[in-house]
Amino acid sequence: MTGLAAAEPIIRVVGFCGVFALMTLWEIFAPRRALQVSKAYRWTNNLGILVVGIVLTRLVFPAAGVGVALYAADRGWGLFNLLELGWIEVLAGFLLLDFAIWVQHRLFHTVPWLWRLHRVHHADQDFDVTTGLRFHPVEILISMLIKACVIISTGAPVESVLAFEIALNATSMFNHGNVRLPTSIDRVLRWILVTPDMHRVHHSTRPQETNSNFGFNLPVWDRWFSTYRDQPEDGHLQMTIGLTQFRSLGDLRIDKLLLQPLLTSPVDSAEVEGSNQFFSSRDKP
Repeated sequence: MTGLAAAEPIIRVVGFCGVFALMTLWEIFAPRRALQVSKAYRWTNNLGILVVGIVLTRLVFPAAGVGVALYAADRGWGLFNLLELGWIEVLAGFLLLDFAIWVQHRLFHTVPWLWRLHRVHHADQDFDVTTGLRFHPVEILISMLIKACVIISTGAPVESVLAFEIALNATSMFNHGNVRLPTSIDRVLRWILVTPDMHRVHHSTRPQETNSNFGFNLPVWDRWFSTYRDQPEDGHLQMTIGLTQFRSLGDLRIDKLLLQPLLTSPVDSAEVEGSNQFFSSRDKP
């Protein structure tokens, strides 16, 4: 187990580089949409804020989720550390973490001060692999704290945590990819995995679309809780990506991204639609 914890950074870096390279090539040879902003400009700032987030997270949580799982296991904390369920624990741990991240994502659209952090992700004016890496460092820290609480309370096995972290990173890059998938494949795949066309709807400027399709890995939670939306109203090629109040090139600079949660701005779609209630009237708990 300690060997797995020691290898965790290497496994994640190798996995990240492999998926990032694959998605980059896919976007070059089969793009879904024409980009509105220079790729060099966006990528410099999107990857820059990613680096800041990684450094800050490793300073605050040097052992990351795997370390938390090992710590909980050594002390017998959490439900699964009291049971002997074998591989069922690994699967259940993965599913619980995925559901927790879905709930977290929805909360970040519901609570105004959390939305101010999360809107850094939504303010990207294009949608590609780097959008899936562009999160405010404070949001990343809060997410890590939430995952740590879930890991400790459930006793999620180390294998579950490592598999989930790798999958979350990979699927975030995949479902934010500016890539073309045959409609027939997308229609089937989105029953088991969040696809780029499914998640792109979530990045629309339309309020009812921004507050839908919250999943990163599994689409089942959106289908169960009636937050699934099949297609954008304006179509994938014509829809507007981003937020209406952050449309200048200056808004994409890393310094503006880091300070954006502190800026006063008009109340936007997610705050209007999401601040009153967590479950909408059409949800099915």
